Amino acid sequence: MIPFTIHTGLVAPMDRANVNTDLIIPKQFLKSVKRTGFGPNLFDQLRYLDEGQPGMETALRPINPDFVLNKEKYRGASILLARENFGCGSSREHAPWALLDYGFRVLLAPSFADIFYNNCFKNGILPVVFAEDDIDAMFVQAKSSRRLQLTVDLEKQQISLPRGENLAFEIDLFRKECLLQGLDDIGLTLDRADLIRGYEERGRQNFPWLFGDLA
Repeated sequence: MIPFTIHTGLVAPMDRANVNTDLIIPKQFLKSVKRTGFGPNLFDQLRYLDEGQPGMETALRPINPDFVLNKEKYRGASILLARENFGCGSSREHAPWALLDYGFRVLLAPSFADIFYNNCFKNGILPVVFAEDDIDAMFVQAKSSRRLQLTVDLEKQQISLPRGENLAFEIDLFRKECLLQGLDDIGLTLDRADLIRGYEERGRQNFPWLFGDLA
């Protein structure tokens, strides 16, 4: 997993509440478990005017010009600004996979669905909860004529706005350290490989009958 330290990126405002995981990545694209290749189908129902299916050439599909990610102003965005209860619905981990594959590293919203929130941290995405007033103010700036860029500093737990303002945010210390070090669940396990091997070796010495070959 790519470590997260400081990220500066363009903000794309998705002014819609209760965005569920099927809207983030529709069910027909869930056959793959490679974690990559989902970006072109992120928000498929909203980005395109036809019905998407696996294997379709997305470059040839008719796009929805009114959808935020299809607007030139927001091309290349890596910070998604959203409304409350983002990521609700099913627990599919493909949702953060699709967001990350598209290029998003930061999500800003008043609230997130619990399972989706946890899955983001396991995939190198930083979901940040802010009060609705702060989110509203960011929406105003992101929708203005100028492009809104933010700098997110995980170590300092703050977001820097263009006018020099800094907004502090809270984050669980364990999740913070995992992001800073780029450790997912597998990485955490491998990081303790020596301890695991030591435990297994003590087990072989103290309980050898548990490690014998089955007759």
